[in-house]
Amino acid sequence: MASHCLLLLLLLLLLSPLAFSLPASAAEGEEEEEEAVLAMAARLPRPPAVSFREGYTQLFGDSNLALHGDGKRVRISLDERTGAGFASQDAYLHGFFSASIKLPADYAAGVVVAFYMSNGDVYEKTHDELDFEFLGNIKGKDWRVQTNVYGNGSTSVGREERYGLWFDPTEDFHRYAILWSHDRIVFYIDETPIREVVRTKSMGVEFPSKPMSLYATIWDGSSWATSGGRYKVNYKYAPFVAEFSELMLHGCAMATLSSAPTCTPDNASIHNAVAMSGRQRSAMERFRTKHMTYGYCHDRLRYPTPPPECNAGAEAELFLPTGAARSMDRHGRSRRHRRGPADSAF
Repeated sequence: MASHCLLLLLLLLLLSPLAFSLPASAAEGEEEEEEAVLAMAARLPRPPAVSFREGYTQLFGDSNLALHGDGKRVRISLDERTGAGFASQDAYLHGFFSASIKLPADYAAGVVVAFYMSNGDVYEKTHDELDFEFLGNIKGKDWRVQTNVYGNGSTSVGREERYGLWFDPTEDFHRYAILWSHDRIVFYIDETPIREVVRTKSMGVEFPSKPMSLYATIWDGSSWATSGGRYKVNYKYAPFVAEFSELMLHGCAMATLSSAPTCTPDNASIHNAVAMSGRQRSAMERFRTKHMTYGYCHDRLRYPTPPPECNAGAEAELFLPTGAARSMDRHGRSRRHRRGPADSAF
């Protein structure tokens, strides 16, 4: 029982945006309390990252996938010949999955880098999927990040959200993570929660509920990725290289999708027990206010009747009937704090 409690505490520390959860005006007592928590977190070991050989297998791309640092860092690239990709050796039923990723620099229009979970290779017509998709852009324009959720083959209902970033994702590694439990899905960027999908009765089978594998790919999305396909991949700038490090697989592993999970009920409950604190929720709301550029829940042209999990709330006032943020200019660029930290409290 003690080991389970320690593991839960460790996971909570990993998911908590402690370093930026308090505003500058926080009381001294709260600051001292946070410093104590940070000191304790520094003493606790992080769950070890999984090397490529320990947890992954190459999907495609032959020499366009290269290992560095004893397999702890993976480079996948796109050129005129092919893209590249890899996947976890096991499937997982719930868990916490993350990677530090550095995206291709310079001109990257049409390039798509994806970090996602899926079981489409097994459940072709009823697959589940949780996506981080990074959409390249022309030189001088920012990469965009898109998240999506599919459950039981519900591809007719796209649940896309798109965001700008408060940093340049091509200059250094940044951490992207997915927490998936029986009750909720949370997407994180650098420990900041950016999106939460809570399981509701109205969603039914459209909430992902079958074991999934973790994937990372780079490929040519010229037909849609940049300005609806206006800008294509220009292979004069190839190869386009995405780097992955600190790969983390922390969940209920299954040797095959038809086998029983290898984790115990106590371990399975760890991810269900992780709830978002008030500070985390405030951080997420600030991120969404400043950096979210499109939300399917607010797209009345596409969904005159919003999908059942959508709750309009105060956030709806920030978006047009097209689902685009009201603060977008006519060229589709966000005018909300396009550079600098996401928030002074971050």
